[in-house]
Amino acid sequence: MRPDDWHLTEDVDEFLARAGEFLRSRPALHTTPLSVTEKLRTLGAAAYEGRFPVFGRLERGGEVEATFYRFPSRGMNVTSLTPEQAESLAARLTAMEWALPFITADEDTITAFTEAWHRHTGATSAPRVRLHLYRLGTLTPPDPHPEGRGRPVGEGDQEHLMQWCREFAADVEEDVTIDAATWANTRFAEKRYTYWEAPDGTPVSMAGVNPMVAGMARVDPVYTPAHLRGRGYGAAVTTEVSRAALNAGATDVVLYTNAANPTSNALYQRLGYVHLTDIAVHDFTYAGS
Repeated sequence: MRPDDWHLTEDVDEFLARAGEFLRSRPALHTTPLSVTEKLRTLGAAAYEGRFPVFGRLERGGEVEATFYRFPSRGMNVTSLTPEQAESLAARLTAMEWALPFITADEDTITAFTEAWHRHTGATSAPRVRLHLYRLGTLTPPDPHPEGRGRPVGEGDQEHLMQWCREFAADVEEDVTIDAATWANTRFAEKRYTYWEAPDGTPVSMAGVNPMVAGMARVDPVYTPAHLRGRGYGAAVTTEVSRAALNAGATDVVLYTNAANPTSNALYQRLGYVHLTDIAVHDFTYAGS
């Protein structure tokens, strides 16, 4: 393989030895690959139902310029690419006879890659969802602040926590089974959760935070049952976990929102979150499929 090329591996340690510095150089923008590789590094393939992804890195002149990962039979998550880099990746994957179901990337990269992929494979693409990525600037607690307090979610809350994660997944149309048997293999398992409690001790909202990596902590998910929304509970619990992440040493606190939800986007901006970039998911359709 040429030194200036896309290098592929299924070994997460090998990948991070070469690409880890690149990912850590922009932890907020690289929040998802950092979280995925950290989970695989610490828990192994069991964290993703026994599946290891293929990792790719683009090296030029001994420097890593871009990376991607793709789990078996799933789409590809890729860092920012120039049109030329997107063309080189499309050519490499076409030569390997990959059939990508979808791609997740920033919007400029989506445009560049889907055009290149169409040229090489004839596949057409359609947007599935568009996300805003926010990074915390100056934390600004909600005013007025709802009554109550935050508290860590404990072992005795597990059944209730799983129920709220199921409700959240249904709200965002995420196809996942969440119960005692599957919990450890879901993306919800490794997070630290906080409840916002009403003065009588009833949980009214929750927020999770991914394990910190490279100084980056990602808030996800934030959920308030439908009948309790509009009372400031989501803002209160987000403030609680954001402050806790900062106190734990995080230099970047980030979160994703659905671009189509003006309520949540306005909420996080009021709390001090600043728009960083837009991420999109595009599905591919192939001739004859």
